[in-house]
Amino acid sequence: MYKLILAVAVSLIAIPMNAQTKQEKEVAAAVEQLRKAMVDADSVVLSNLADDKLTYGHSSGKVETKTDFVGTIVSGKSDFVTIDLTDQTIQVSKDVAIVRHKLSAKTNDDGKPGEVNLKILTVWQKIKGNWKMLARQAVKTT
Repeated sequence: MYKLILAVAVSLIAIPMNAQTKQEKEVAAAVEQLRKAMVDADSVVLSNLADDKLTYGHSSGKVETKTDFVGTIVSGKSDFVTIDLTDQTIQVSKDVAIVRHKLSAKTNDDGKPGEVNLKILTVWQKIKGNWKMLARQAVKTT
């Protein structure tokens, strides 16, 4: 009986930690749209998700604008064959969201196969009912 009560208590405590608010779910959906659009090299979706003032930082230190970011993906210069996101956390404060996750990807940049493993931080803002990516920074995993 004690084990049953303990199991129920632990499950009740764990539920709120895993629950997502409506806004967190919306941000998670936007992140998933971005992931898919990067794999598909979908310029329309990428443009719609990126804010015009986007600052997109790479683990190499290179920083791109929205135009650079979309162009690099669509041209195949940066070609994601697969992208897997894990350990994602989302924090929302009013109309701003901070998203962190680990990114593991297979790439084919300029026709050269490769793999990347990065930690990513993105900042999103809800503008006219839609979540837009304002900033992104990647760092290499250690």
